[in-house]
Amino acid sequence: LIVFRKAIIISFLVILFDQIIKVYIKTHFYLGEEYSVAGNWFIFHFTENNGMAFGLEFEGSWGKLFLSSFRVIAISGLGYYVYYLCKTNAHKWYIISMAMVFAGALGNIIDSVFYGVIFNESYNQLATFMPAEGGYSSLMYGRVVDMFYFPILHGTFPNWLPVWGGEEFEFFRPVFNLADFSISCGVGIMLLNQKKFFKDDIKKESLEENTNQ
Repeated sequence: LIVFRKAIIISFLVILFDQIIKVYIKTHFYLGEEYSVAGNWFIFHFTENNGMAFGLEFEGSWGKLFLSSFRVIAISGLGYYVYYLCKTNAHKWYIISMAMVFAGALGNIIDSVFYGVIFNESYNQLATFMPAEGGYSSLMYGRVVDMFYFPILHGTFPNWLPVWGGEEFEFFRPVFNLADFSISCGVGIMLLNQKKFFKDDIKKESLEENTNQ
């Protein structure tokens, strides 16, 4: 029960702060506008995308509708899975990491489902919340708001490379949001601790292998 409460609190805080930041950026920045927070390596850069984390997307209106619908279905299953993990007394940090993934996914779903209805366009203007003339799109066709940009390293690939030789590169190029960051942290925790999280399953598989030999 305590772990379940922690998972709910973490999810709530991630979603809350993610939406606060997005609404602020949406209503105070023009699309494409940026503000330097720490020199040239940490910048608020307002951009929007139709799709997945870090600016990836499906093309076309049907692709957007499919992605939004899939997200709603997936997040329902993911939310139940977090509840199931709590009921079955899974490892505490596994539950927390899954809660972070859930919260990040839900944070971006809110944009995809509702932002097209509750905001107008950000092209050459500051967006308005619940404009009288209506939103820039319809339900399920909203765009995800991204703002964190870390162009920490610039350079050129060596000419001897067969693919990118001589081309310029930038790290870290994708613009992302707090929801994306929460998903990445949750997945990272799981990857680094998978042996600890799934040790009972590993022991069971090992026992079954020894029994079959």
